[in-house]
Amino acid sequence: MRKVELMVRESCGSCARVAEQIRPVVEAAGAQLSLVDVDVADDRELAMEYGDRVPVVVIDGEEFACWEVNNDDLAAELA
Repeated sequence: MRKVELMVRESCGSCARVAEQIRPVVEAAGAQLSLVDVDVADDRELAMEYGDRVPVVVIDGEEFACWEVNNDDLAAELA
């Protein structure tokens, strides 16, 4: 099963919008979506790497998209 992580911040309105946007695409592909709050994650490296760029989509450990996500591109990547 492919693993899709969305790096987010609680105070990020775009993060909530992108999460709702990509959820159906991820589910249709049979992948698992996890939201990772970079401010509360155990790994301080996440906040340093993604903190000012959220939302960031990471698929199987590789960054896929930052700020905006094209659903067609995401579906193709997960196919």
